[in-house]
Amino acid sequence: MSGSAKQVLLAKPRGYCAGVDRAVEAVEQALDQYGAPVYVRKEIVHNKHVVETLRERGAIFVDEASEVPEGAHVVFSAHGVSPAVRDEATGRNLQTIDATCPLVTKVHQEAKRFAREDYDILLVGHAGHEEVEGTSGEAPEHIQLVESAADVDSVTVRDPERVVWLSQTTLSVDETMDTVRALRERFPKLQNPPSDDICYATQNRQVAVKTMAPRCDLVLVVGSRNSSNSVRLVEVALGAGAGASYLIDYAREIDESWLDGVTTVGITSGASVPEILVQGVVEYLAERGFGSVEEVDTAEETLTFSLPRELRPPRGRSLGLTPVN
Repeated sequence: MSGSAKQVLLAKPRGYCAGVDRAVEAVEQALDQYGAPVYVRKEIVHNKHVVETLRERGAIFVDEASEVPEGAHVVFSAHGVSPAVRDEATGRNLQTIDATCPLVTKVHQEAKRFAREDYDILLVGHAGHEEVEGTSGEAPEHIQLVESAADVDSVTVRDPERVVWLSQTTLSVDETMDTVRALRERFPKLQNPPSDDICYATQNRQVAVKTMAPRCDLVLVVGSRNSSNSVRLVEVALGAGAGASYLIDYAREIDESWLDGVTTVGITSGASVPEILVQGVVEYLAERGFGSVEEVDTAEETLTFSLPRELRPPRGRSLGLTPVN
């Protein structure tokens, strides 16, 4: 699997995607413009370090809009919210800043469109995930959650001729398509969404790991345990041939025993992970003899998103994102 010299393979792309960068910037800009505290419903993105850093700056994270004082500023997370949450915020006269990722908003629009056309919508995703709750809330009478291929036999629809599938944006591409294939066996007329729901960044990070993993004795994925796309990267690494793979938030969480007999370590990070955490892992490994670093580059990401409209200056500007090098 690897040679005798200790080396690090660094996946590219990795780390922050455009939607995460936009959401984190939204909280930072809100704090600059309005001062602390600024409230954030749920974690703005699923990363422990990001949340702790923003909390230190004056962000207050809450589970529900009902916890926000009337009239205060509240940021909706990158994962999106349901219409019921928006209505509650309006009823409390909250000053809302919508940091929902535009790619998640696209799925919401698809859900509303197919509900208007009276389709049964089969949403592939994980129960309890904020994104799934937000999407489901757009058309609760039409949407059924399908977590895996094992759930397909229990799915019932009103008209097998009018069924469409949508998905959570942060899933494993392979696992999602396994579920879709099982659904199509039951419902041959199952329609695909108008465009691929799985986020470009999720797909790109999985492709990079698939390319890198066969050369690795160990793959370290930097990311938090409540980050769906980070968890998926561990699964993808193992499925693609890595000797072992672990999810860590910080370099200090690495168990020294993981490095026993290892000569090639792959490193990647989930789409909500700042690059400083990856570099911490690179430095940790360098101190233990893994001084050679090779970047495995499989895609160039140039997509950018504007800040939420509530935070844009009068003439507007695009949020310039620097791709991770």
